This record gives sequence, structure tokens and C-alpha cells, in this order.
Amino acid sequence: MDTNTALKALAALAQENRLAIFRLLVEQGPSGFAAGVIGEKLGLPNATLSFHLKELTQAGLLTARQESRFIYYAANFKVMGTLMAYLTENCCAGSNFNCEIESASVCAPASKIPSRRRKS
Repeated sequence: MDTNTALKALAALAQENRLAIFRLLVEQGPSGFAAGVIGEKLGLPNATLSFHLKELTQAGLLTARQESRFIYYAANFKVMGTLMAYLTENCCAGSNFNCEIESASVCAPASKIPSRRRKS
């Protein structure tokens, strides 16, 4: 991923409603949701939703497919993975940190970080 593409994706996500849309669609998986369902779940008016979906799609973060009279949007997991790789490609490169052992938890997405339980 080049810097301009990364900046475009990050700029698209740097807005509360767009981030909420993207997170909802990531949770839903590859099947996505119809635009109306996204609007209902997030309480967004159609015009506002349409604007944000367009921005996310133009940034490459969403895919759109038409089925009958509905447009379904889904997270573009390939672009998401490429963006995550771009953001973490030099993780810990400038430190004495033992990346092979420790960076797995430092550089991993939150859901992949093992929970640390307190000892009683």
C-alpha cells in the first residue's frame, strides 16, 4: 500500500459515523448489510448514510453489490489487512524490543491480544 492510499483510508475512518459504519460491517463479515439496515442500526438518516458510504467506498474500505433493488455494503477485508500491514510493517524496528517474542501482543489487533489476568 502506498502512502496516499493509506492516507485516504485513514481520512475516511477519521469521522465518527464512518468509523461506526466500518466497524459494524467488519463485525458482520463478508455478507455485509443492505444500506437501509446500516442506517437503522446506527440511526443515520438516508442522505447522511449515503454520503458516508460513498466516502468509505471511494477510499476502498467498502465493497458494494446490488441485489434486486437493494445495495449491500461489506468491509473490504483485503484493503483492511493491507492497511493494518502498512501501519505495522516497521513495528518495533527502532528499539531493542524482542519483536519475535513480544511484538505479537504489542503489534496485534486488540481482539488478538491475550488477556492478562491478575493474580489474586
